[in-house]
Amino acid sequence: MRYHIGDLEEQRLLDLYTGMLKPRMIEEKMLILLRQGKISKWFSGIGQEAISVGVTQALKDSEYILPMHRNLGVFTSRNIPLNRLFAQWQGKQSGFTQGRDRSFHFGTQEYKIVGMISHLGPQLGVADGIALADMLRRKKRVTAVFTGEGATSEGDFHEALNVASVWNLPVLFCIENNGYGLSTPTNEQYNCETLADRAKGYGMESRVIDGNNILEVYSKIDELCKAIRRRPRPVLVEFKTFRMRGHEEASGTKYVPEKLMKEWGKKDPIANYEAFLLDQGVLTSEKIERLKAGISEEINVNLDLAFEESPVLFNETKELNEVYQEFDYQEIKPNSEVKNIRFVDAISEGLEQSMYRHNELIIMGQDIADYGGVFKITEGFVPKFGKSRVRNTPICESAIVSAAMGLSINGMKAMVEMQFADFVSSGFNPIVNYLAKVHYRWNEKADVVVRMPCGGGVGAGPFHSQTNEAWFTKTPGLKVVYPSSPYDAKGLLNTAINDPNPVLFFEHKGLYRSVYGDVPTDYYTLPFGKANVLREGKSITVVTYGAGVHWASEILDQNPEIEADLLDLRTLQPLDMEAVFASVKKTGKLIILQEDTLFGGIASDISAMVMEECFPYLDAPVKRVGSLETPVPFAKALEENYLPNKRFEQVLLELYAY
Repeated sequence: MRYHIGDLEEQRLLDLYTGMLKPRMIEEKMLILLRQGKISKWFSGIGQEAISVGVTQALKDSEYILPMHRNLGVFTSRNIPLNRLFAQWQGKQSGFTQGRDRSFHFGTQEYKIVGMISHLGPQLGVADGIALADMLRRKKRVTAVFTGEGATSEGDFHEALNVASVWNLPVLFCIENNGYGLSTPTNEQYNCETLADRAKGYGMESRVIDGNNILEVYSKIDELCKAIRRRPRPVLVEFKTFRMRGHEEASGTKYVPEKLMKEWGKKDPIANYEAFLLDQGVLTSEKIERLKAGISEEINVNLDLAFEESPVLFNETKELNEVYQEFDYQEIKPNSEVKNIRFVDAISEGLEQSMYRHNELIIMGQDIADYGGVFKITEGFVPKFGKSRVRNTPICESAIVSAAMGLSINGMKAMVEMQFADFVSSGFNPIVNYLAKVHYRWNEKADVVVRMPCGGGVGAGPFHSQTNEAWFTKTPGLKVVYPSSPYDAKGLLNTAINDPNPVLFFEHKGLYRSVYGDVPTDYYTLPFGKANVLREGKSITVVTYGAGVHWASEILDQNPEIEADLLDLRTLQPLDMEAVFASVKKTGKLIILQEDTLFGGIASDISAMVMEECFPYLDAPVKRVGSLETPVPFAKALEENYLPNKRFEQVLLELYAY
């Protein structure tokens, strides 16, 4: 292995050596503890230390780095206290996830590290968002993100590279090509000569670096980082290395040819660099022993601290309270001046006023800039706020949701417009696995609103008509809002943007231009988790939301003999069950109307909770009405009978007569 010192000072040469030695010695200790059953799992980075250490030392401490599970050298190079790392791996309270997640699945703002999730790909888009925030603030920073050669087959990898290239984001995409994705060799994973070649398709620069040569890693990455800080742009770097141990320790390495293992064993980054420094007189045997003794003592002292800590204790209130970031709702009352406007105008007005109120709110979506979006919500926004804040995106929902998460991590607010709620399936993973879980896992907010134009009745067929709120009400950590009126739409959207938690904001397309209402001209907010009682009666309780509010109102108008409480839920998470319980206790009868298909929808949970809490007050079975158990059909006659309007009236009358 050839080393070129160049203009590196002796202290840097030593720092790089010590930087690799420390994670190696920690790993060797962890492997012993794993065999003793004192930690539960380990993903070894032995043989790959040069990459983690070289990249991290080339970055500034203020620059974010997004490592994987073999990048212990990133954490040690950022000087994270070892007792906290050890506590993390033991599931202790002082660990970064308080026992809620394992190994390296965590982040820490203090050290500008954003850890991985097991789905791998989304963190590449998160890096885009972090870098976008730096670029918009004109901060000359680099964001470095790691992935393995296996994860480069994921769609998120390609989406993230494309977005970074189109937007010229200062991201260093680092591929650790270590030969195997679990047991699958590279020749079964991709068919290009090098993974760095993929950069050409995205108009990006790329480099191939010997990942076992610490001086090559550090020098070339340092050079790249300085260049990116001067002229922001993404660069793809492929590090050639090898995984000397199993995917995780239980996997073993029997699938690796012995010859290949011996060949790479000779390329050990620490042993070779140590021999080089000894030859150069930078190191001596005595100095090596002193360094090892010091690191060993540090490991043992901090291990004792971690072992002495009591096991984490379950506290139900604490667990439930920390799923969401605390939100101090500030009620801003509406002004007296009102305009009679459409539902779509109320959404646009709320978003525009929020853009003025939050000067670091970034909105992203397909065709939302000059075109104004397919529903013209953001028409006229570009002259007011500029294309830096009103951002057209490529068709890559997953990367854009992930980028929104990155904006939030770097202190900005983000709003993503799904062109249609149906398309959220392409961005489902980062919503339910990243945004929803990030606060519970490591106390990081996801200050993101995803707007969801949804619903049927407009002849748009199976892929443009779904109302898929139940996909998200099931996922702890998300908030779900579904207004039915222009007044509610504006006030609730403003609150959603203020809320530091991820919010899915459903907007029924059929209401956009058909429903009018008096809406205050100035900015105002409405609280989450508070249903609106639209009419009062003593004979029956009708609970619904979205377009269902208008369907139910129309049918109740046609049946004046039914004196009903009509509750518009407005938000589905949080859900105002107290209002539902109070009404049912008064009327003794409940019917729940949803546009979504019936099975597994919000009506089922409301029904179950009412049966549990209000059974003695019920005078009849709880009734649920929803759409037919089919995809949403296109033809008018089919869609009319798919939707629940007609069935609702029939069931309502039957329940009234019960």
